[in-house]
Amino acid sequence: MNFHQLHIFYTVAERGSFSAAAQALHMSQPAVTMQIQALEEHFGTKLLNRSTKRIELSEAGRILLPYARKILELSRETDAAMAAFSNMLLGRLQLGASLTIGEYVLPRLLGPFGRAYPDISIMLKVMNTSQILEEIAGHQLNFGLIEAPVEHPDMVLEPVMEDELKLIVPSGHPLAERPDPIELSEVLTYPFVLREKGSGTRKVMEDVLIERGIDPGAIRTVMELGSTGAVKSAVEEGLGITMLSTSTVKHETALGLVKMIDIADASFKRNFYAIQLRSALLPMSATTFLTYLKEQRQ
Repeated sequence: MNFHQLHIFYTVAERGSFSAAAQALHMSQPAVTMQIQALEEHFGTKLLNRSTKRIELSEAGRILLPYARKILELSRETDAAMAAFSNMLLGRLQLGASLTIGEYVLPRLLGPFGRAYPDISIMLKVMNTSQILEEIAGHQLNFGLIEAPVEHPDMVLEPVMEDELKLIVPSGHPLAERPDPIELSEVLTYPFVLREKGSGTRKVMEDVLIERGIDPGAIRTVMELGSTGAVKSAVEEGLGITMLSTSTVKHETALGLVKMIDIADASFKRNFYAIQLRSALLPMSATTFLTYLKEQRQ
C-alpha cells in the first residue's frame, strides 16, 4: 500500500472531485486518476463511484476513509514531533482569530513561535466568529481561534487555551481603593460599559450571571461599544466599570490607568477554542502551532 495514494484518495473524498483534488495537490487530473486506480487494484475493489458529477464513495471507500485519515494524521504528528528537533518545519499557516485572541493574546505568542520555526509564514485574519466559519468552510483558512463554543455540523471544536475575565475599574474609582475581592452584589450596583451584545466577552459574563440566577438585563449599562479598545478608553475616562479578559488590560494596568479586581463569589473563566473542518486534515504547520498553543496552558 502506497502512502501517497492514500493521501490522494483522502483528498478526492474530501474535495468531491478529481479536478478539485488535483488542484489542491498540485497534480494533473490524469495523475490523480491513475493513482486512485492503482490503489483500487491494490485492494481489489472500487473505492469511488464515478457515475455522478460528484464523486461518491463506494462501501469499501467509506470503510477505508477513516483509516486513511488516521494514517495521515499519525504521519503529520510524527513529522511535527521530529521537527521539534530539527527546527526545519516549512509551510504557510492561514488562520483566523476573533478580536480578543487576535489583537491581545496571539501577538505575544507569535514572536517565540516564529523564532522556533522561522520557515513557517503566518497569515492571521482578525474577524468575527461567523466570518471565521465562512472562510474555513471555503477552504480559505486552515483553522480558526474563537472565544466561545459554537455548533456547526461540518466543524469540530477543541479547547486550546484558557482565559479569565476580571472586573476592570478606573484608577480613583471607589472600588479601586478597596481591598479586593469584592462581592458580586456590590459590583452590580455600579454603572457598566460593555462590549456589544453577541461578543464572546459579554457572553461569558452574562452566562455566569444567569448561572447565579441574575438577569443580565438588570445590569446598569450606560454604554455598549463595538471594540475592546473603546471599552478600555471609556473605563479610563471614568464612564463606568467593565469585565474584560486579563490579557487585554496588561498595559493599562502596568501604567496605573485601570485596576483589575477579583470578585469574591464569582469566577469568569473560559476556554479559547480551535475550530476546523471535520473532514479536513490540518497541514503540519497548523498542527505544530496548535500544539504550541496548548503547551502555553501548562
